[in-house]
Amino acid sequence: MIEIVLSRNDFEYDITSLVKAFYPLEDIALKPVDSPEIIIKVEYLENQIKISFVKGDVEDVECQNDVNYEDRKETKNQLKRVIYRILSRQTCKKLPWGTLTGIRPVMLPMAFLEQGESYDNTKKLVMDRYYVSDKKAELSINVAKKEISMLEGLDYKSGYSLYIGIPFCPSTCLYCSFTSFAIDKFDSLVDNYLDALEKEIRFVINHMNKMPDTIYIGGGTPTSLSEDRLDRLLTIIDEVCDFDKIYEYTVEAGRPDSITREKLKIMKRHNVGRISINPQTMNQKTLDLIGRKHTVREIIEVFNLARELGFDNINMDIIVGLPDENIDDIRHTLDEIMKLNPDSFTVHSLALKRASRLNINKDEYLTDRVNNSDEIMDATIECAKKMGMEPYYLYRQKNMAGNMENVGYSKPGKECLYNVLIMEEKQDIIAIGAGASTKKVNYEGLKTEHEFNIKDVKGYIERIDEMIERKRTFVERR
Repeated sequence: MIEIVLSRNDFEYDITSLVKAFYPLEDIALKPVDSPEIIIKVEYLENQIKISFVKGDVEDVECQNDVNYEDRKETKNQLKRVIYRILSRQTCKKLPWGTLTGIRPVMLPMAFLEQGESYDNTKKLVMDRYYVSDKKAELSINVAKKEISMLEGLDYKSGYSLYIGIPFCPSTCLYCSFTSFAIDKFDSLVDNYLDALEKEIRFVINHMNKMPDTIYIGGGTPTSLSEDRLDRLLTIIDEVCDFDKIYEYTVEAGRPDSITREKLKIMKRHNVGRISINPQTMNQKTLDLIGRKHTVREIIEVFNLARELGFDNINMDIIVGLPDENIDDIRHTLDEIMKLNPDSFTVHSLALKRASRLNINKDEYLTDRVNNSDEIMDATIECAKKMGMEPYYLYRQKNMAGNMENVGYSKPGKECLYNVLIMEEKQDIIAIGAGASTKKVNYEGLKTEHEFNIKDVKGYIERIDEMIERKRTFVERR
């Protein structure tokens, strides 16, 4: 247990996130606890911040002078740099992303580049101010450059993207905490859910009075819907959308055990241009461990079927850091992915999510059973290069294995625009469905506001009129 003592409540989230990055398996308390193994004391003094680290007989103290508390952004950066230096000394570790604990590290180099800074100066700023490693600084800058080129000429500030959530899955994976419900258990609610969803879709398109730039159907697993229900959903979208005015239309097909030839034909018939087929791993023992009810052979068969039916923009996701997988297991997965040769390839570093079975039973699954490293991430980079892909978007999550990142790679012209727009907060995202989060961007202050639909499927159905009215008020408020 690590106890953090603050002389006043300020920057608690930033402090705990950074401490957790150094001690991912330790519990952290912001109140007195019995016999903490480590005590970190933060004192906000006049023009000075004092950090004390105590572990047994060891005490490490460092101060940051000349603090101007009125400049909160710089105060936060100064505070995190001091904490980082102390924890780095005490753990003998350097974090790949330095003091950065937020989910959007690309926003920093993008801002510098858009302000006219050179590549070299941007790299120096990122490394000096935030202690980001050379390798991760280069990665984030390359992604920023790619995103800037993707957005060039697109009037994204006057547009919006549409997210449609299908919160059903064949089963819940070990690592998952998304809003998802087992389709077999909740089958009696699915038609009523689609009724409510239709009502919300028609409201949004009519109320916005213009077509979205992109449409993304995610989940859950959208293809867990039966063929008739999937056809119904996509027909609704057809009826309200003019696809000549929409740049991109994605369905997160996801689980191979939810995909059939007929479902692929339905998506093709309804203008879907981009799909994901996500194995997560190509090792059968790991698929069984994480609760995936399909085989490696099914992944290959479904991918080849999608190609046969004419899909020319297929993404595949993998997760590195899954329990018991080592570098040889990862290399096997990468070799199998290269044989299939998808159009884009997303590498997720395992994140320990609070509500997942992996976290709830972390004593069983974690410690030496989870492995991620520079060697593993380098192998994924090399795989992407061999497939002719470059990184085009990047984000991070709390409690990621090895303090790494998630990276999307793509062949030229096969990037997912929606991913960039949502991740870099470049555009309003109008989100539909249970648990969906609508996001509105204030371009002047570069801030975002959120409005959430309730997560419970039954509650969403019963309160759909309330969800719509809340959305109307939120969207109209400027």
